[in-house]
Amino acid sequence: MSESTTTDPTGEPRTREQGEPAGKKWLSGIVSLIGLWIAVSPTIYEAAASMTWNNVLVGAAIFLLAGYNYYRIVNAYPTSTSVMSLVALLALWTIAAPFAFEGQVAMEGLDVAAQGLVWSNVVSGLIMAVLAAYIAYAAGTAVRTGTAAGTR
Repeated sequence: MSESTTTDPTGEPRTREQGEPAGKKWLSGIVSLIGLWIAVSPTIYEAAASMTWNNVLVGAAIFLLAGYNYYRIVNAYPTSTSVMSLVALLALWTIAAPFAFEGQVAMEGLDVAAQGLVWSNVVSGLIMAVLAAYIAYAAGTAVRTGTAAGTR
């Protein structure tokens, strides 16, 4: 069977067969879709303005970053460990944000503890943090095949 070989930006040849496992691709896609959910969830649940903007901005960032990682994997580039680490940190912020904004939300007359948005953020953030941390960890421990660093 013939493999198509291309050259990546560093000048090293790569083939489609050397790409990331399909599991990382689908996990990145799932994290991206959960990020999209975080961005649109304030339209479903009643939310204070501060929580709405936080969810839209953080959710959009997660959607774009995890989507970028999905794109990299689909095009046979290695997983970006730093991007997925940032996604994991943003997911942790998604968990903490409802509690950080609790005083602000109380001033706006909404009871944040009773909102479905809080539980949506906590559960979604937990799932995203675990998946993104796993992807970053697996990418960091992957053994690269080819020539040793500094040799040609």
